[in-house]
Amino acid sequence: MKNLTDSFVYLGHWPSAGSFGFNTDILATNPINLSVVFGVLIFFGKGVLNDLLDNRKQRILNTIRNSEELREGAIQQLENARARLRKVETEADQFRVNGYAEIEREKLNLINSTSRTLKQLENYKNETILFEQQRTINQVRERVFQQALQGAIGTLNSCLSNELHLRTINANIGMFGTMKEKTD
Repeated sequence: MKNLTDSFVYLGHWPSAGSFGFNTDILATNPINLSVVFGVLIFFGKGVLNDLLDNRKQRILNTIRNSEELREGAIQQLENARARLRKVETEADQFRVNGYAEIEREKLNLINSTSRTLKQLENYKNETILFEQQRTINQVRERVFQQALQGAIGTLNSCLSNELHLRTINANIGMFGTMKEKTD
């Protein structure tokens, strides 16, 4: 190992005139070495680096295109969903309005029908009351008449004797006779 190190040290002490050798001056050799390395890398690596960058660029562009297509599709679906929502809301409002109108119409029909039925029942009630009043009045009249008749018959039977009865009959026959003479 010592031989190997010595050989490098020996190479470092070669004279610089006209021969090839190692320059151990770091400040002088480093920019030259770096420029040579970078030149080689750029020359040979330019194609590979361009291919890598082009592939990456194509993947990014494809991803952007796919994202744009998905975005457009999502926007279209959103617009379709909004249109369907507006249509459904319009139909719901129409059903609501029609439902309220139908309810109001049925309510008015029910009120009118109930009102007519109540009027008919009121008329039937009044007719029934009038009928019952007439029947009661007729019954009262009939009883009053029967009682008056019974009272008159009782009075006549108790007050009339045979003699009074004959005089009343003769007076009535006389009146009829007079009336008959006047009419002839």
